Amino acid sequence: MTPSDSRSDMATLGGGCFWCLEAVYQEVVGVDSVVSGYAGGHVSDPDYRQVCTGTTGHAEVVRVTFDPSKVEYADLLRIFFTIHDPTTPDRQGYDTGPQYRSFIMTHSPEQAEAARTVMREVTEAGWYDDPLVTEVVEDGPFHPAEVEHQNYYRDNPNQRYCQAVVAPKVAKWRATYGARLRRPS
Repeated sequence: MTPSDSRSDMATLGGGCFWCLEAVYQEVVGVDSVVSGYAGGHVSDPDYRQVCTGTTGHAEVVRVTFDPSKVEYADLLRIFFTIHDPTTPDRQGYDTGPQYRSFIMTHSPEQAEAARTVMREVTEAGWYDDPLVTEVVEDGPFHPAEVEHQNYYRDNPNQRYCQAVVAPKVAKWRATYGARLRRPS
Protein backbone atom coordinates (compact mmCIF):
# COMPACT_ATOMS: atom_id res chain seq x y z
CA MET A 1 0.00 0.00 0.00
CA THR A 2 1.38 3.42 -0.90
CA PRO A 3 0.59 6.84 0.53
CA SER A 4 -1.32 7.66 -2.68
CA ASP A 5 -3.62 4.66 -2.12
CA SER A 6 -7.08 5.86 -1.07
CA ARG A 7 -6.93 3.60 2.00
CA SER A 8 -3.69 5.00 3.28
CA ASP A 9 -2.25 8.23 4.56
CA MET A 10 1.08 9.16 6.06
CA ALA A 11 2.41 10.89 9.12
CA THR A 12 5.95 12.19 9.57
CA LEU A 13 6.98 12.55 13.21
CA GLY A 14 10.19 13.23 15.10
CA GLY A 15 10.47 12.73 18.83
CA GLY A 16 14.11 12.07 19.57
CA CYS A 17 15.84 8.99 18.23
CA PHE A 18 13.89 7.46 15.36
CA TRP A 19 14.52 3.95 16.71
CA CYS A 20 12.10 4.65 19.60
CA LEU A 21 9.25 5.91 17.45
CA GLU A 22 9.75 3.20 14.84
CA ALA A 23 9.52 0.45 17.49
CA VAL A 24 6.21 1.79 18.80
CA TYR A 25 4.48 2.59 15.52
CA GLN A 26 5.35 -0.82 14.07
CA GLU A 27 3.02 -2.25 16.73
CA VAL A 28 0.01 0.02 16.09
CA VAL A 29 -3.09 -1.51 14.51
CA GLY A 30 -3.69 0.21 11.18
CA VAL A 31 -0.05 1.09 10.55
CA ASP A 32 1.14 -0.43 7.28
CA SER A 33 4.79 0.64 7.33
CA VAL A 34 7.30 2.72 9.25
CA VAL A 35 10.46 4.14 7.68
CA SER A 36 13.13 5.89 9.74
CA GLY A 37 14.66 8.93 8.10
CA TYR A 38 15.46 12.63 8.17
CA ALA A 39 13.30 15.69 7.49
CA GLY A 40 13.28 19.43 8.03
CA GLY A 41 16.84 20.18 6.99
CA HIS A 42 18.73 22.04 4.31
CA VAL A 43 21.22 19.41 3.07
CA SER A 44 20.27 17.19 0.13
CA ASP A 45 20.38 13.45 0.82
CA PRO A 46 21.98 13.58 4.30
CA ASP A 47 23.39 10.53 6.03
CA TYR A 48 23.32 9.58 9.70
CA ARG A 49 26.82 10.84 10.39
CA GLN A 50 25.99 14.27 8.91
CA VAL A 51 22.66 14.55 10.75
CA CYS A 52 24.35 13.63 14.05
CA THR A 53 26.58 16.71 13.76
CA GLY A 54 23.46 18.85 14.28
CA THR A 55 24.45 21.11 11.38
CA THR A 56 22.13 19.85 8.59
CA GLY A 57 18.91 21.13 10.18
CA HIS A 58 17.29 17.70 9.95
CA ALA A 59 15.30 15.94 12.64
CA GLU A 60 15.38 12.19 13.03
CA VAL A 61 11.84 11.19 12.03
CA VAL A 62 9.66 8.25 11.12
CA ARG A 63 7.36 8.23 8.13
CA VAL A 64 4.32 6.19 9.10
CA THR A 65 1.99 4.90 6.37
CA PHE A 66 -1.38 4.04 7.89
CA ASP A 67 -4.97 3.12 7.10
CA PRO A 68 -7.17 5.97 8.43
CA SER A 69 -10.16 3.61 8.61
CA LYS A 70 -8.24 1.65 11.29
CA VAL A 71 -6.33 4.39 13.12
CA GLU A 72 -6.91 8.12 13.00
CA TYR A 73 -4.10 10.61 12.49
CA ALA A 74 -5.07 12.32 15.76
CA ASP A 75 -4.61 9.02 17.60
CA LEU A 76 -1.14 8.61 16.08
CA LEU A 77 -0.38 12.07 17.47
CA ARG A 78 -1.71 11.17 20.93
CA ILE A 79 0.63 8.16 20.93
CA PHE A 80 3.45 10.47 19.76
CA PHE A 81 2.92 12.84 22.69
CA THR A 82 2.89 9.89 25.10
CA ILE A 83 6.19 8.33 24.02
CA HIS A 84 8.48 11.36 24.00
CA ASP A 85 8.96 14.59 25.96
CA PRO A 86 7.68 17.41 23.73
CA THR A 87 8.80 20.08 26.21
CA THR A 88 12.57 19.85 25.84
CA PRO A 89 14.05 21.81 22.93
CA ASP A 90 16.63 19.82 20.96
CA ARG A 91 16.75 17.01 23.51
CA GLN A 92 15.29 13.65 24.47
CA GLY A 93 16.88 12.32 27.63
CA TYR A 94 20.62 12.11 27.06
CA ASP A 95 20.27 12.61 23.30
CA THR A 96 20.93 16.28 22.55
CA GLY A 97 21.00 18.35 19.39
CA PRO A 98 18.48 19.73 16.90
CA GLN A 99 18.15 16.30 15.27
CA TYR A 100 16.32 15.15 18.43
CA ARG A 101 13.71 17.92 18.50
CA SER A 102 9.97 17.31 18.75
CA PHE A 103 8.80 17.62 15.15
CA ILE A 104 5.60 17.09 13.15
CA MET A 105 5.64 17.42 9.36
CA THR A 106 2.06 17.74 8.12
CA HIS A 107 0.94 16.51 4.71
CA SER A 108 -2.35 18.43 4.44
CA PRO A 109 -4.21 21.34 6.01
CA GLU A 110 -6.33 18.77 7.86
CA GLN A 111 -3.23 17.26 9.45
CA ALA A 112 -2.00 20.72 10.45
CA GLU A 113 -5.34 21.41 12.14
CA ALA A 114 -5.29 17.99 13.84
CA ALA A 115 -1.77 18.69 15.13
CA ARG A 116 -2.87 22.01 16.62
CA THR A 117 -5.98 20.40 18.13
CA VAL A 118 -4.09 17.50 19.73
CA MET A 119 -1.40 19.85 21.05
CA ARG A 120 -4.15 21.96 22.62
CA GLU A 121 -5.69 18.80 24.15
CA VAL A 122 -2.34 17.72 25.60
CA THR A 123 -1.73 21.18 27.04
CA GLU A 124 -5.25 21.58 28.49
CA ALA A 125 -5.17 18.08 29.99
CA GLY A 126 -1.90 18.94 31.77
CA TRP A 127 0.11 16.02 30.38
CA TYR A 128 3.28 18.06 30.95
CA ASP A 129 4.25 20.76 33.44
CA ASP A 130 6.23 22.71 30.84
CA PRO A 131 4.93 24.12 27.54
CA LEU A 132 5.16 22.08 24.35
CA VAL A 133 8.00 23.04 22.00
CA THR A 134 6.94 20.74 19.16
CA GLU A 135 7.74 22.20 15.75
CA VAL A 136 4.90 21.83 13.22
CA VAL A 137 5.93 22.32 9.59
CA GLU A 138 4.34 21.80 6.20
CA ASP A 139 5.29 18.88 3.99
CA GLY A 140 8.86 18.87 2.73
CA PRO A 141 11.63 16.50 1.69
CA PHE A 142 11.99 13.21 3.52
CA HIS A 143 15.21 11.20 3.26
CA PRO A 144 15.09 7.53 4.34
CA ALA A 145 17.84 6.58 6.77
CA GLU A 146 20.40 3.95 5.94
CA VAL A 147 19.28 0.31 5.94
CA GLU A 148 20.99 -0.41 9.29
CA HIS A 149 18.62 2.08 10.96
CA GLN A 150 15.45 0.40 9.67
CA ASN A 151 13.75 -2.09 12.02
CA TYR A 152 16.47 -1.30 14.54
CA TYR A 153 14.72 -2.40 17.72
CA ARG A 154 13.33 -5.55 16.11
CA ASP A 155 16.81 -6.49 14.88
CA ASN A 156 18.72 -5.39 18.02
CA PRO A 157 16.48 -5.83 21.09
CA ASN A 158 19.42 -6.70 23.34
CA GLN A 159 21.58 -3.77 22.27
CA ARG A 160 22.30 -1.50 25.25
CA TYR A 161 20.53 1.62 23.92
CA CYS A 162 17.51 -0.47 22.98
CA GLN A 163 17.33 -1.94 26.50
CA ALA A 164 17.85 1.38 28.29
CA VAL A 165 15.88 3.79 26.07
CA VAL A 166 13.71 2.08 23.45
CA ALA A 167 12.28 -0.75 25.57
CA PRO A 168 10.84 1.57 28.27
CA LYS A 169 9.07 3.66 25.58
CA VAL A 170 7.64 0.52 23.99
CA ALA A 171 6.48 -0.66 27.44
CA LYS A 172 4.85 2.70 28.15
CA TRP A 173 3.02 2.64 24.80
CA ARG A 174 1.79 -0.90 25.44
CA ALA A 175 0.58 -0.02 28.94
CA THR A 176 -1.18 3.15 27.80
CA TYR A 177 -2.64 2.04 24.46
CA GLY A 178 -2.77 -1.75 24.71
CA ALA A 179 -6.10 -1.92 22.86
CA ARG A 180 -4.35 -0.51 19.77
CA LEU A 181 -1.56 -3.08 19.87
CA ARG A 182 -1.21 -5.21 16.76
CA ARG A 183 -1.52 -8.85 17.78
CA PRO A 184 0.81 -11.39 16.17
CA SER A 185 -0.89 -13.30 13.36
